[in-house]
Amino acid sequence: MKIAVITGSPHKDGTTALLAERFIEGAQSAGHEVYRFNAAFEDIHPCLGCDRCGMDGDCIQNDAIQNTLMPQLLQADLIALVTPVYFFAMTAQIKTIVDRFYSRTGRLHGKKSVLLTAAGSDTDLTMRAIASHYDTLVRYMEWDDSGRVLAPGCPTRDVIEKTDYPNQAYNLGANL
Repeated sequence: MKIAVITGSPHKDGTTALLAERFIEGAQSAGHEVYRFNAAFEDIHPCLGCDRCGMDGDCIQNDAIQNTLMPQLLQADLIALVTPVYFFAMTAQIKTIVDRFYSRTGRLHGKKSVLLTAAGSDTDLTMRAIASHYDTLVRYMEWDDSGRVLAPGCPTRDVIEKTDYPNQAYNLGANL
């Protein structure tokens, strides 16, 4: 299986970087081909709503999403969204990419997907909005939700390293 992993954290060695690393290790151990796109460190731009793409063509934005990520997404069997929770939602970097799915909406339908996310807070509200948004995206894109790792109460890498969440991410990748 071809897997496109999209990370959205501006912290290169943060909590979700660890989840992504472990998920990738697990997926590769099972023989899957993995491509990783670190959105926070790429030249990306938001959708302009211009509709030049017609929902099935090149985006007017000549950036890393159009030139580097989109070809990988189109070939991928599974899309992994990996993001910290910022104010109960995915980061702006991940949301920028999700918005740009518009340019190839039909061709991105029907894939498999996973969500890996971590948050500093551990209240009952912490994961509710991001999980709901992901559920809506999965339903609209007709994706097959292949699993998720939701890691509340993990504000730093040293905290998440002491939990079972990295193992859960590895197992998710290994068992695809």
